[in-house]
Amino acid sequence: LNPLFQAMESEISAAFDSGEPEDILSRAFKLTVTREDICTLQPLGWLNDRIMNFYMGLLVERSKKEGYPAVYAFNTFFYSKLSSTSHKGVKKWTKGVDIFEHDVILVPIHLRIHWTLLVVDLREKTIKYFDSLGQKGDHICKTVLKYLEEESREKRNIELTASEWTLHSMGTEEIPQQNNGNDCGVFVCKFADFISRDKPIIFTPEHMPYFRRKMVWEIIHQQLL
Repeated sequence: LNPLFQAMESEISAAFDSGEPEDILSRAFKLTVTREDICTLQPLGWLNDRIMNFYMGLLVERSKKEGYPAVYAFNTFFYSKLSSTSHKGVKKWTKGVDIFEHDVILVPIHLRIHWTLLVVDLREKTIKYFDSLGQKGDHICKTVLKYLEEESREKRNIELTASEWTLHSMGTEEIPQQNNGNDCGVFVCKFADFISRDKPIIFTPEHMPYFRRKMVWEIIHQQLL
């Protein structure tokens, strides 16, 4: 192991093992991440909203750099609010933001005990649903397209043509699938990571333990490796 990797490893282990659950380990994007939150990244832990939203914040931050698509990410509470109230319940969420000025919109979704990801590509006019358990999300794609139509009408006075859009739930042969009941949150973060770099999704379930440790370091240092 090279010295840098050893230093990172000891820092990751310390994040899990020393100190109190309420210790603050990172603060950004109007979010505070405690040791207790970080510990959800331990093997077989369930990622919580704070970790998911913080990681989405890191992806958005990176997208401001040269050479990356412009990314907007909704927080993990957006879809449940949208699906229970329609556009009017969430229209204030984009106050001062034109989401249509971005290339990619990420919508992390919490389905009671499972994380999934919806991705809007405004360049391609596609809405894709990524589920590491292979479930279909066609109704979720439709709900978000309807939201985009209403948002466009209200904020830009432009009518979207629904027929120009392609909606697709990714199949089990198109994206990697989890082989346990715990890694869905990590899958969502990594789907979003690869998509927000316009990279093909080539990781496997075997990468999950490594991704979990890497995410600890990235969240503490507020920097994607």
